[in-house]
Amino acid sequence: MKNYTITVNGTVYDVTVEEGTGAATPAAAPKAAPKAAPKAAPAASGAQGSVKVNAPMQGKILSVSVSAGQAVKKGDVLMILEAMKMENEVVAPEDGTVASINVAAGDSVEVGAILATLN
Repeated sequence: MKNYTITVNGTVYDVTVEEGTGAATPAAAPKAAPKAAPKAAPAASGAQGSVKVNAPMQGKILSVSVSAGQAVKKGDVLMILEAMKMENEVVAPEDGTVASINVAAGDSVEVGAILATLN
């Protein structure tokens, strides 16, 4: 018999496999996977602006290219959003000044989430 530890969708299983039969039987109840420490929500940088920049799709923020108080022009890249293994540029919808950045690199966002605001 051979013992293996297998992780399926974050759940850890200890499995014993008998040689020659190919049959697998759980040796014990599943162990809880270690939980990652929850992230603190990023503090909004300054007051909220009047122009909201929303997430166009669900994904993960890879990088933030601007900071609060920075002047931007229409089309300037504010951040990179990864969705379905593709990097998507989130751009300024109009000229203005960045009032707040509401996300940080590594954050997961839903469709329509407010990523930043401009004045």
